Amino acid sequence: MLNKSEILKKLIQEYDVKTTRDVQEMLKDLFAETIQEMLEAELDEHLGYDRYDNKNKNTTNSRNGHRNKKVRSDFGEVGISIPRDRQGSFEPRIIKNYENDISGIEEQIIGMYSKGMSTRDISAHINSIYGIEVSHSLVSKITDRVLPLAKEWQNRALDTIYPVIFMDAIHYKVRTEGRIVNRAAYIAIGINLEGIKEVLGIWIGQNETSKYWLNVLTEIKNRGVKDILIVSVDGLPGFADAIKVVYPNTEIQRCVVHQIRNTLNYISYKHKKEFARDLKQVYTASTEENALNELALLEEKWDDKYAIALRSWRNNWDELSTYFKYPEHIRTLIYTTNAMESYNRMLRKVTKSKSVFPSDDSLHKSLYLATMDISDKWTQKIRNWNQILAHLSIYFDDRMSSLNI
Repeated sequence: MLNKSEILKKLIQEYDVKTTRDVQEMLKDLFAETIQEMLEAELDEHLGYDRYDNKNKNTTNSRNGHRNKKVRSDFGEVGISIPRDRQGSFEPRIIKNYENDISGIEEQIIGMYSKGMSTRDISAHINSIYGIEVSHSLVSKITDRVLPLAKEWQNRALDTIYPVIFMDAIHYKVRTEGRIVNRAAYIAIGINLEGIKEVLGIWIGQNETSKYWLNVLTEIKNRGVKDILIVSVDGLPGFADAIKVVYPNTEIQRCVVHQIRNTLNYISYKHKKEFARDLKQVYTASTEENALNELALLEEKWDDKYAIALRSWRNNWDELSTYFKYPEHIRTLIYTTNAMESYNRMLRKVTKSKSVFPSDDSLHKSLYLATMDISDKWTQKIRNWNQILAHLSIYFDDRMSSLNI
């Protein structure tokens, strides 16, 4: 029996290999021949006797020629002959009847799409690497195959309770009926009882409204979430009312960082640094009582110049001050929607090559694939999670006990 080295020497001589291109052609040829032999062996097994071994034949079925087929492979396009049987009951396992790609290229296309590559760039990349022509429309069709998976993921059952949920929307442009319209991707990120972040869903709708958020929250409840302890949100008007309709006992923390940014937009440049230092005394206070005292001092000093900017703090204090009742590690977690902001930045990085999406499905497909990619990295617990959960378990003891947690 020849060893590997001798086999290779013989092949190199037979194929007259002199360049790397010759190596690729040799491997392509060997690949096709190997697949062909495996197909013939599968038919032998299916019929129960080897080719030309009619004396051991114990079936009325028999071979019935071949049909030619071209498939994409890692070596480019190759032609093979699929053996057939007279009864039409033979279906190869190595290459399914419906398969035209055995290279893993489709998985690569989906992977590249999830990283934000455009269909044009993907087509060019596949052509340069494999020498295979893949049209933009084919790339789109291949990536469309994830839509049923995205729908299944979107409708999956959720946990009974989430200690903390962050909610926000990110905006995109979508082409629909010949017009370019604005779409909001409504997103909810939950922290489960194990302390792991989890995207609960992505909903594509009109521009962000409290009414649509009510629909999102209702769907979350219908998918099994009986209670949410704390929700961290931005300052959309009516958001708190929508939450209270579905989860009346949930505590709401309005993002303090958003509030600070919005406030400073009203402040003159010459006063901004001084005002920001004074404002910091409010939101970094040790207790709510101290924070209110600092807010009163801030108003006393700046109200004559920036009453409109300060009025929002008083009007929204109930939602801005929720975090003061908690220890530092919980405050740090909920006083800002940083977890959501970080996720949104990653989504924008992936979708920046697409200024306009051709459809809502295309947008949802891109966000779903990017989310799967991002979620794979969410394996670590939230910092100090054991302490956080222990505190919440005591603070919300009645609600967690009622859910047998």
